[in-house]
Parts: sequence; C-alpha cells; structure tokens
Amino acid sequence: MAAAAPPAEPAAPPAAAGELPIQGKTVKALTLLSLKRTHDLFVGNHGQKVPLDEEAQKAKIACKMRDEYSGLQGFKPREAAVAARGAPAAAAKSAAAAAAADSKSHTAKLIDSIPTQRPAAAASQGKQLVVHGGGAAPGQISAEAKAALTGTIMIPTAAGGQKEYTPSAAIARRLPSKWPRPAWHAPWRMYRVISGHLGWVRSVAFDPSNEWFATGSADRTIKIWDTASGQLKLTLTGHIEQVTGLAVSARHPYMFSCGLDKMVKCWDLEQNKVIRNYHGHLSGVYSLAQHPTVDILMTGGRDAACRVWDIRTKVQVHCLSGHEDTVAAILAMPTDPQVITASHDKTVRLWDLRMGKTLATLTHHKKAVRALAASPTEHTFASGAADNLKKFKLPQGDFLHNFLQQQRAIVNCMAVNQDGVLASGADNGSLWFWDWTSGNSFQQQDTIVQPGSLESEAGIYAMSFDVTGSRLVTCEADKTIKMWKEDETATPESHPVVFKPPSAIKRF
Repeated sequence: MAAAAPPAEPAAPPAAAGELPIQGKTVKALTLLSLKRTHDLFVGNHGQKVPLDEEAQKAKIACKMRDEYSGLQGFKPREAAVAARGAPAAAAKSAAAAAAADSKSHTAKLIDSIPTQRPAAAASQGKQLVVHGGGAAPGQISAEAKAALTGTIMIPTAAGGQKEYTPSAAIARRLPSKWPRPAWHAPWRMYRVISGHLGWVRSVAFDPSNEWFATGSADRTIKIWDTASGQLKLTLTGHIEQVTGLAVSARHPYMFSCGLDKMVKCWDLEQNKVIRNYHGHLSGVYSLAQHPTVDILMTGGRDAACRVWDIRTKVQVHCLSGHEDTVAAILAMPTDPQVITASHDKTVRLWDLRMGKTLATLTHHKKAVRALAASPTEHTFASGAADNLKKFKLPQGDFLHNFLQQQRAIVNCMAVNQDGVLASGADNGSLWFWDWTSGNSFQQQDTIVQPGSLESEAGIYAMSFDVTGSRLVTCEADKTIKMWKEDETATPESHPVVFKPPSAIKRF
C-alpha cells in the first residue's frame, strides 16, 4: 500500500500592489551604521579647540583681579621719576612698550582691555606704592619709602571694610615652651625592711607626733611600730578580716580602722582597746579618711557608697551615693570640696559635705581609680589609675595635665610630701617618684621581694610619708614594710634631671 503524501504548505499571500519588500539587516550592520552616524556628527570639529568667548574670558579675569588685587587698586605708580628722565627716555620706552604689546599673548591683551576702576581720592590717601630706587641713591631708602614703612597699611576684609595689616610673623610667633622645668630631687633608696606581719600589709598611718606608725594587714592585726628604730611596740587584734584602712586623729587619742569584715572601729590609744563601732556598710570597707578640722569620719567600700560618721555619737551623718562600683580612695579636705572619692567605676567625685550631694564628677580616667593624693602646699590633687596619673585643680576639679610618663601598671597608692615629691606604688612592685609641679618622673625602680617570696608578691598596697616628708613607708604583698629615704650622697651632677618638655600633651 503506497505511503500518504505530506500535506502541502500554505502559499504566501501575494504582495500588495506598490509595496516594496523589506530587507532585514543584521545586528552588526545596524551597529556599524550607528557608529558611522555618530562619527559623522562629531568628526567635523573633533581635533579643534572650543573657541574662546572673549567677553566671558574678560569677565572671568576681571573677577580674579578684583578678588586678588582689589587692595592695590588705589596705589599709584612712580610717575614723577619717569617724567624726570626726559623725552628721549620716554620715547624709547614707548617704542619698547609698542614692541612688547605686539608680542603679548591673547590673555595679556584681554587684561589690558579691562577698564581700571580707581577708588575715590579720599580712600586712596596713604596708599602710595613706593618703588625703591630711581630717586634714591643705591643702598638708601627714599623719603616716600620711609613714610610708607612708618605708616599703617590697611587691607580690605571679606565683609567689605578694612583692617590694619598684620604680618604673618607677628601672628605665628613661636613661643618657648612654658612647661615648668622640674626641680632637682635626690633619688630615694631603701634603708630598712620590717618583717612581722603574717599576711599582706594593706594600710599604714603615721602618728601626728611622728614617733610611731601603724600598719594593718591581711592577718587581721594592727601593729604599732617605732619610727626611728622600726621596732614593734604593740599588736592590736579585733578585726576578723583584712584591715584595709587606718587613720590617726590629730586632736584626740583615737585611731580608726576599717576592714573587709564591714567593720569600722575607733581605738582608744590610752587604753589600747576598741571603744566605738560604726555600723552601716553592707560589704567590705576599702578606704577611710578623717576630716582635718571637724570630728567626722569618711569610709568607702564595696557597697559603692561613702558614709560620713559623727565620731562621738556613731551616727551616720550622710551616705554619699552616686558611684557605681567600689569606693577605693577618699580624700578629706579642710575647704570645699571637703570630700573627694575615687572609685572603680573610673570616676572621681567632689562632694558638698553640707548638702550630701555631688559637686562635680570627673570622668577623665579610662580605668578604675584606686589612689588619690592631695598636695600639702597648693590646692590641687592627683588621681592614679592603670591608664595614667592625672592632676586636677580645686575647688572646681579643673583638669590640669597628665603626668608625663606612664607607669603601665595598676597604681594602688600614692603619697606626696612638702618638697613636691610624689610617690606611686603599683601591683607589679614598681615604685616611681615624680616631681609634683612638672609631672616628670625622676626615679623609676622596682621593689625587691623578701627572700623566699614569689616574684608575683612584689606588689605595693599602701604608702605614706612621715610628718616631715623625709621618710617613706611602703606596705607590700611580701608581708614586709619597707622604709625609704633620700640618698644623701646624690648631687645634681651625679643624678641630673632627665626632662623633655611635652610637644603634644594628651588632654585625657
């Protein structure tokens, strides 16, 4: 049986009469055609510069000249000297000027064609431009030049007025460094090591008579030592935790102590026993200070509060709250601000003791502030933290400056004497001595641990100068008390001051 034939394709419709057939173009042909049209459109002036508009150029140059040289429009050229040279010189000059005019550029010719705007005669008085030479002999200054030099030159201002011209050398005069040069201080050396405590020595206080000093320790005892010989005189027991703060009254036979057992005790030094306890702290007490003129006591601790106590009645006068972390150091001042506290929340607060409110909060430190020291000769104090030591001015707490070097350790304690020597001790055993006025460190050394102790026990927890300021007592983590004094054999020649004024002292 034969196969069926495929179906026939439909025939194309006949073209309409008079209609031309459409010829299709490829994409390449269309692209080349577009490029040719673009080329034909722009190729006519492709290699030629845009013609300059003389009026626009003239306006542009006139604006520039007015901005740059408007202050010189009133100055007169030296015409008298030219006229005195005679006609031949003037004719030669005019011929030379004509030759130079032919060789001028197009821009120069535009500048010459700009009309000159001369100010009023009154405004141009005293603005004569004096060209040296000509009328004066070589090496001499003409009378016109002298008059211009002695007169006042006025220059225009942006607001349209005038002001007196001041040379830049007078504005940017380099001044010598005003940073105070440090006074020379003899280096300090250790001359005595006292052993007796069975734990870290955490606190120290001197008797106002300077005959003895007391130390408090992690062994829960308070020991009384003879200042001259370093011999133990008395041991007081009563605390059941570390003794972290001591203060000896200058008006009463009392000594105050505080510890991590939340207790604040008042000791009668005539009977050598506790006569008062001040209850109120909610956690360990870290710092203690007695007011120099009023019978009140300030204590601060881990409950982030500084509590003010009436010594006689044991009443809590104020609870100075505002810190957000442990109150690590307290300063008591005879004048406002009478209480200054430093805390682990990186702030230092100045308090109004009458109202029990904050006068100022100093937020300059970036690390916990553990130490404070007040100058005995001026109304300033210093604060110490792990970032650096800073000095502030009272009563407002104005920041003065950072100390020039960085101890690069956690500063636990500071003390300053009447000679302007500041000592700072850190938890790594570094003991640095500073000049108070300039903030320059003149001695940097590390304490030596007691034989048999670990190197990690080279920490300094407390320090104090004696009443005369000639001896320094440091309380350390190796359970010893070290006493320091100045080296009598040192001279400015043997130990010169090493000081470099700061070029860019840091603000914070």
